[in-house]
Amino acid sequence: MNNQNLTILLVGSGAREHAIAKSISKSKRSFKLLAFGSSMNPGITALADTYTSGNINDPEAVANYGKSNNASLAVVGPEAPLAAGVADKLWSLGIPVVGPKMQLAMLETSKQFTRNLMVDYEVPGCPRFKYFSDLKGVTDFLETLQENYVVKAHGLMGGKGVKVAGDHLHSHDEALEYCQELCDAGSTFVIEEKCIGEEFSVFSFCDGTSLKHMPPVQDHKRAYVDDKGPNTGGMGSYSDGDHSLPFIRQTDIDEAQQINQLVVEALKKKTGEGYKGILYGGYMATANEVKVIEFNARFGDPEVMNLLTLLETDIIDIFEAICNETLDDLEVSFQKLASVCKYVVPNGYPDNPEKGFEVDLKEVEKPNQLFLGAVDQKEDQLVATGSRTAAVVGVATSIEKAEQEAETLVNQIKGNLFHRPDIGTNQLIEKRVTHMKALRG
Repeated sequence: MNNQNLTILLVGSGAREHAIAKSISKSKRSFKLLAFGSSMNPGITALADTYTSGNINDPEAVANYGKSNNASLAVVGPEAPLAAGVADKLWSLGIPVVGPKMQLAMLETSKQFTRNLMVDYEVPGCPRFKYFSDLKGVTDFLETLQENYVVKAHGLMGGKGVKVAGDHLHSHDEALEYCQELCDAGSTFVIEEKCIGEEFSVFSFCDGTSLKHMPPVQDHKRAYVDDKGPNTGGMGSYSDGDHSLPFIRQTDIDEAQQINQLVVEALKKKTGEGYKGILYGGYMATANEVKVIEFNARFGDPEVMNLLTLLETDIIDIFEAICNETLDDLEVSFQKLASVCKYVVPNGYPDNPEKGFEVDLKEVEKPNQLFLGAVDQKEDQLVATGSRTAAVVGVATSIEKAEQEAETLVNQIKGNLFHRPDIGTNQLIEKRVTHMKALRG
């Protein structure tokens, strides 16, 4: 890579990619930013030197755009292009990529691959599971797990393919109905032991061997206040200034970081290739240990907005170290501050979202803490396209103060929208603390 003429290609056009673009724009390095997205996100447009829209899941289209614009490094934001082999194609043209190749991205795209990898290489934290392509044996396995089960559709479902006993499924009959729906749709599925506890995420920068871990974050998947309603891609998230979370112990974080490391080592043994990019470990702190819910092959959205808002190290230095396998030589640091991210989403989201209405941002007092998601620019109007519309991040010395700032900012976004006002509140966090205390005695 020629550091004098560094040209970075950013693939994707959601709020995650807006956050990455903002982080790149803070760099003291000399660079040019190219963007290739599925829609024209005006937040990214304002930061990119060149922006083109097209099919981000077409490896040829993405790679040709990068090659013709002399990209010296690419960053793939979403999971679908990774699953389609965009990273493979870019590498084949001599463009280094932050984002794993297709075979390594199976860590996210194939639940069967991931669970088998954990078993074969003795990675701790794996719940009991079975993989199914039809209903044969489903009843017997459900009876083994009794009321503690989760049904997960195979492949990429945008966070919406998981149904949990007690939350979404209230009997074995309902579970069988959902499994039948998946079979009818041509989808295989995994049934897993339901882990009882509290979820948290640990992200790691990874160069194939070395990992640099980020502060833990808690995401909120459910659509409505008090963790009610259907699963979504994530309604918001928070992190704490001590780089822990109020309901977990340091040993939980240590276990999660160690599992991230062991999974990367297992992938290299299995595939012969190093995982280069962002590793996202989704964990459950239980009564006695940390369990793995899932792995993802990229930054989480919304968690990326918490983490990159707090990142102190130049992100271009991190991206280069990932591609050059020199991450171990780089110190990666984050501000010791709390952060709270809240999303606004269209009325009716996620099942029947309104689309095509104007989103008004004129009242937002701190646009540098605003991230645009599922929007498009139509002439002089910002229009919602149906998924999560925009997010804000509050940053302060405590979660309570960061939440207050985020709540103020999110209410300044106008349109046919709603959000979860309880994310990051003392009441919701205390509920999690009380739950973990009860589990752990």
